[in-house]
Amino acid sequence: MLDRLNQAMEHIEGHLGQQIEVPELARIVMTSEYHFRRLFSALAGIPLSEYIRRRRLTVAGAEVLAGERTLLEVAVRYGYSSGEAFARAFRGMHGVGPGEARRTGASLRSQPRMSFRIVVEGSTSMRYRVVEREEFRVVGRKARVPLVHEGMNPAIGDFIRGLGKETLQRIESLSDQEPEGIVSVSDNLDESRAEGTELDYYHGVVSSAEAPDDMDVLTVPAGTWAVFDSSGSFPQTLQYLWRDVFTQWFPSNPYRSRPGPEILRTRLSPDASEADAELWIPVERNPV
Repeated sequence: MLDRLNQAMEHIEGHLGQQIEVPELARIVMTSEYHFRRLFSALAGIPLSEYIRRRRLTVAGAEVLAGERTLLEVAVRYGYSSGEAFARAFRGMHGVGPGEARRTGASLRSQPRMSFRIVVEGSTSMRYRVVEREEFRVVGRKARVPLVHEGMNPAIGDFIRGLGKETLQRIESLSDQEPEGIVSVSDNLDESRAEGTELDYYHGVVSSAEAPDDMDVLTVPAGTWAVFDSSGSFPQTLQYLWRDVFTQWFPSNPYRSRPGPEILRTRLSPDASEADAELWIPVERNPV
């Protein structure tokens, strides 16, 4: 898979001045577009769309300083419909407009080309199981929150605190299916998975009980799930678990992620320094 990922990186480099089709990148890697976006984000630490944008503006910056093309020609060459749109994007990355950069020879920022190589060779084992589930429901409360890649999500923290102890107890009492107890569910994410884009966050339980009128319900279609268990320091164990699933488990197993909600059950130690985590990821087998 690493060879195919690097071929996709070469394809991006060869088409920075053209429309880059994500389905074509997924075809090169021999996986689905959905899984390719997820895998790239986990490996690179930034969404695919953001990497392509930064690479285009890096190469465009070199052409701006070279002075061989007009600024409008550079803008059109890298996919911008107007000089104004190009100037805004250029300033957003480089901190200076293209005209000023050309006049003054300003220092610009650079997004290096990426390539992938193995640096961790299965030094730790991952506990997982694959589960087939019929349709089920998540019952609880829902909020639309921004995506945060690292650390705690303040919007989710505020949302949970605002529910109150009585509501949390009512929600937990409805739990009657695996995974048991209160779970955190992320659904309806933007396909770019860029920082700040929004998602539906459910604080609820998996339940067959009739939902109270003041609760939100997410119906989850039948399908296959990979379930991962991890224990360790909090919150690092949660962050490392998600990372390791995409950087270690998927490349080594005949599955790929599929669209659907991601479910996380967390149990904290009394001093909140340690956590037991169970992560449910919707998956499907890779085509033979």
